[in-house]
Amino acid sequence: MELTGKTALVTGGGIRVGRALVMALAEAGCNVFIHYGNSQAGALEVQQEVEALGRKAFAYSADLSDAQATQTVIPKAQEVFGQVDILINSASVFPLEDKFLQVDLDLWEWIFAVNLRAPFQLSQAFAQQVSGDRQGKIININDARIPRPRPDHFVYRLTKRGLWDMTEILALELAPKITVNGLALGQILEAPEAPDPEQFMRDYAERRIPLKMTGNPKVVTDAALYLLQQDFLSGTTIRLDGAEYLKF
Repeated sequence: MELTGKTALVTGGGIRVGRALVMALAEAGCNVFIHYGNSQAGALEVQQEVEALGRKAFAYSADLSDAQATQTVIPKAQEVFGQVDILINSASVFPLEDKFLQVDLDLWEWIFAVNLRAPFQLSQAFAQQVSGDRQGKIININDARIPRPRPDHFVYRLTKRGLWDMTEILALELAPKITVNGLALGQILEAPEAPDPEQFMRDYAERRIPLKMTGNPKVVTDAALYLLQQDFLSGTTIRLDGAEYLKF
């Protein structure tokens, strides 16, 4: 896909990896529809940064735990830009307290809504508006730890396993017009609560990652651009984890 002039929609585009993806797409020539939940300040700031590059940008808030609010995202992007060529499902929730015996139905439904139902709704609406001879691209941001089952983060893991499988199913369902791929991230950014982020990342790399280095947002954005520029690649989830989850 030639990216110049295309319209990309990034969920969770106001902060962290989502924000990096927005900027990388803009630098590659895309106009960007920036979805955000609560991070209004970050979304408006990155919107200004995109516009400073000479690209069009629009920031839009929607609660992805609300099915009706989620249903408004693609139509709003169409209203603003006319069409959407690229969908990146980046928004996600990662509750710290998510053990099997602690989970109640409210927590279950919230995590499933944001992490799995919203990508389904958005992918469906996206595919429905890719008409004629147009091509589309979907990238689902996932978690590199998911192929190895563990009892921690019980509901979160179920949703990300579902997203991994949905990536493969949709690659078959939406071919040949739309490619669907995933990026499964390892330690890309420091934990938000880390008192010394740099030390946290150094210690983490030394203890857990065979390559003895952590990732960074550019690792993710380079891989995302690679997936967007490949027309013969679909149904693949690339693990960006420094081989960590071959070991742990």
